[in-house]
Amino acid sequence: MNPHFVTQTLKPVTLDTATPEQKAVLEAAQQAVGFIPNMYANMANVPGVLSTYLHGYAEFRQKSGFTPAEQEVVFLAISQHNGCRYCTAAHSMLADKVSRVPAPVLAAIRAGAPIPDAKLQALYAYARELVKTGGKPSQAVGAAFLAAGYTEKQALAVVLACAVKTLSNYTNHLCQTVIDEKFAAYRL
Repeated sequence: MNPHFVTQTLKPVTLDTATPEQKAVLEAAQQAVGFIPNMYANMANVPGVLSTYLHGYAEFRQKSGFTPAEQEVVFLAISQHNGCRYCTAAHSMLADKVSRVPAPVLAAIRAGAPIPDAKLQALYAYARELVKTGGKPSQAVGAAFLAAGYTEKQALAVVLACAVKTLSNYTNHLCQTVIDEKFAAYRL
């Protein structure tokens, strides 16, 4: 038995079972990604969770100053630290198929090994420590992040990524979200 609290009565929301508010946010999600991921269907139980997630996710993707590959490194660092299998699988697929994270980098992240790219290693370490310390990374990790060429504004953008991943990772834990077939090959 799972030692953690999980929801017992919340079920994934579909377009057929959705209230008008849930339906509007699910349709927006479907338009954004082309399908309704299981995570979104669970988040839609509280439409504000899904709409906040979608807004923050889009803001991070569009305005963080990170490349798509760097964005995946951040999302993977946070999701792995939080133990979210769903998001680790989803962002591994995106890293591989969409964001063009180099294969050795993705393999190292998934294996918990040092990343063979110093700049991405500094980014990964910063994102992971930010979430691990509740927003209080060490001077050394912060300095390494800046020395790698990132900015203080990007340091704050990682806070946005942490917020977005908190919404998704925690929803997946509470709802025990089933990994979509689209991401299944990247399950750990």
